[in-house]
Amino acid sequence: MCHQAQTGPVSRCERNSVARLACCIAALVAAHCAIAADSPPETDAPGNIIMIQAAPRVVHFESDPDHTTWSWMVGVEWQRPSRWLLGFSYFNNSFDQKSQYYYVGYSWRLSERYPNAYFKLTGGLVYGYKEPYEDKVPFNHNGYSPGIIPALGHKWDRWNAQIILFGNAGLMLSVGYDLIR
Repeated sequence: MCHQAQTGPVSRCERNSVARLACCIAALVAAHCAIAADSPPETDAPGNIIMIQAAPRVVHFESDPDHTTWSWMVGVEWQRPSRWLLGFSYFNNSFDQKSQYYYVGYSWRLSERYPNAYFKLTGGLVYGYKEPYEDKVPFNHNGYSPGIIPALGHKWDRWNAQIILFGNAGLMLSVGYDLIR
C-alpha cells in the first residue's frame, strides 16, 4: 500500500504501479513470443548462433552536463534459425551507472537483394537507472523499466555491425562476432 502524497493528477504510487504492471506484461509477452516461435527456419538459415557484441561509445542527440564521457556496452545473444533471439547486455549508462538489459527479439532481412542487411527489434527489462536519474527512462520503478530497442545491422561472414537507437536519447554503433554457428 502506498502512503505518498498526491503530486498532481496521478500520484507517484499510481505511476509506480503502472510501471510494475507494464514490466510484467512486457516480460510475459516477450517470453511467450520467444517460446512460441517454432516457425520453420528459412531454407538458407544457419543453425543456432551465439554472438558476442561490444559498443565503445554512445552518441547523444542532446548534450547534458550529467552525461558521462564514456558509455559502453558488452553483450551476448543467442539467435535461433527462426530468427528469434534472446540476449543480455551489460553497459555503463549515460549517467555512469552500471546497468543491464535482458531481452527477446526478432531479426528481419531488409531485402532478398541484400540478404545480409537486417532490422532487429528487441524488448525486455532494463535495470540500473537509479536516483537521481530514475526519471531518464520511462516507467522506471526501483531501477527496473521496460525497454524496446530497434537496430539496423549488416553481417559479413561471422562479423556484424549494428546501429542501435535509444528512443530520442541517442544511438550507438556495436560490433559483434558469432562465436558459435
